[in-house]
Amino acid sequence: MLKKLILALMLILPMGVCAQKFGHVNSAAIIPLMPEYTTAQTEIQSLQKQYEDEIKRMQDELTKKSEEYEAQKATLPAAIQERREKELQELYSRMQQYYQEGQQHLQKATEDKMATISDKLKKTIQEVCVAGGYVYILDTTSGVPYISETLSTDITETVKSKLGIK
Repeated sequence: MLKKLILALMLILPMGVCAQKFGHVNSAAIIPLMPEYTTAQTEIQSLQKQYEDEIKRMQDELTKKSEEYEAQKATLPAAIQERREKELQELYSRMQQYYQEGQQHLQKATEDKMATISDKLKKTIQEVCVAGGYVYILDTTSGVPYISETLSTDITETVKSKLGIK
């Protein structure tokens, strides 16, 4: 009796494994279509323009002061020349520091906004996974070497629909 039960389980168990559903999604095709992505891109471009405008203003100020100094250099006493050169160097250093801080801030803002978008997409994929009874959902964007289209269902359109994307 025990042998028959074990044999029956061995025959039924593989059938259960074959009945499992697998899916795949292309998140790279979804993210650019999300309204949050467009909003994030606009905000980041606006922030980048603010930094670029300020750097341009600083460059113009440095150029102007440098030209004024060069025009007056021959008539200035050594102490004033030294002070002006130091001022120009400090202005240049501030401009470089501002540029670096701006780049770091832009990168952080981009990462934060993309994390929010990715989290929303991940949550939606999980909801589709649960609702559809899938065991695994693989993201083809991450470089999965091969996905069998006959054994795995592409849920990209389902996820788009759940996000309200056409």
